[in-house]
Amino acid sequence: MLRHIIYFIISIIIFFAGVILYGFIIHSRQIPLKEILKEKGISEITNPKIIVDRQHYKLALYSGDLLIKKYKAVFGKNNARTKTNFYDNITPTGEYKICSIDTASKYHIFMKLNYPNKKDVANARMNGTINEKEYQKFIQANNSDICDSVIFNKDILIGIEGIGKFNYIFKNLPFIFNWTNGSIALKNEDIDELYSVVHIGTPVIIRK
Repeated sequence: MLRHIIYFIISIIIFFAGVILYGFIIHSRQIPLKEILKEKGISEITNPKIIVDRQHYKLALYSGDLLIKKYKAVFGKNNARTKTNFYDNITPTGEYKICSIDTASKYHIFMKLNYPNKKDVANARMNGTINEKEYQKFIQANNSDICDSVIFNKDILIGIEGIGKFNYIFKNLPFIFNWTNGSIALKNEDIDELYSVVHIGTPVIIRK
């Protein structure tokens, strides 16, 4: 009996080691951003733009209308659904922008998006997620898109982030594992590349 248990444990270890190794091989083939820019004959990215494809688990970096590079991305735990509540674990869809950048985040780097924006708040008022008082508080705080969401009594942290201290494990998974609170997660090395070319105000379009 003990021998069977030992064999089972060893089999599990070998399986997960194989999964990690396979993922490592896949990610080792990724071409660095600097090399891609050289291949495209451009020295820098101007007017950076990010388009996120939830369906295909991709984040695409653009320079104007020119596609530069696609990254593997993972999302909130209920990625098949549409976000209807500010505090659920679903990645929102819509047009946003990077409104602050935290380089000391536990997720390595965190680029906060201006979620919820005016459209999100209007939809939340229509479906009853927030009340009229909260809606008016948002409108009065700023008549344009804002980064500070604490007017809803709790900061809403939705953004583009790295993995953090578990980067080596999660980045090498060859399959999709959605684990975030609704944010868009890339491996640490990929968020580093983004950080080198984007800035506060960079537009981010999230599609279903």
